[in-house]
Amino acid sequence: MAADPVTGAPALRLFYALWPDDATRAALTALQDGIDGRPTAPANLHLTLAFLGQQPAAALPQLEALLRQLPAAPLALPLNHCGYFPPPKIAWIGPEPAPAALLTLQRKLVQALTQLPIRYQPAARFLPHVTLARHAGAAPPSLPAPIRWRSSQIALACSETLPQGARYRVLAARQLDH
Repeated sequence: MAADPVTGAPALRLFYALWPDDATRAALTALQDGIDGRPTAPANLHLTLAFLGQQPAAALPQLEALLRQLPAAPLALPLNHCGYFPPPKIAWIGPEPAPAALLTLQRKLVQALTQLPIRYQPAARFLPHVTLARHAGAAPPSLPAPIRWRSSQIALACSETLPQGARYRVLAARQLDH
């Protein structure tokens, strides 16, 4: 566990994300076959709602409580748009346009985070996407059909840097009711 740069207390690199079910994960993994670059490990595939960065481990109870207070409706996400972020060379897929329910969930999460006594700087813009590969040369190939993701789980996760690359570990999760 890392140390908080300000206090020196134990800290974790945290984010909130939608976590895919097995069928969605399999479809995303199959899509990675046509992409050059370093594919995201199947267990790490997710859609980030809010990146919190380094947070004191002592904040976990508040962050887990916030997770339980978020809207509980499942989200239908048609992953139908492939894209590419030139620097840092990330190939991705996401919904275009972003469903209103996803934007509402993300906005409510950000509003709740800004009320907590933590260091949190919201992203200037929310572009929902799943990173398929890093160090990629181009966007993924066109999709023959959208990947239909009925998202049913939101998670508070931790990013750990290991010699073989990043590993994302779910610390707390909440099922979205059907």
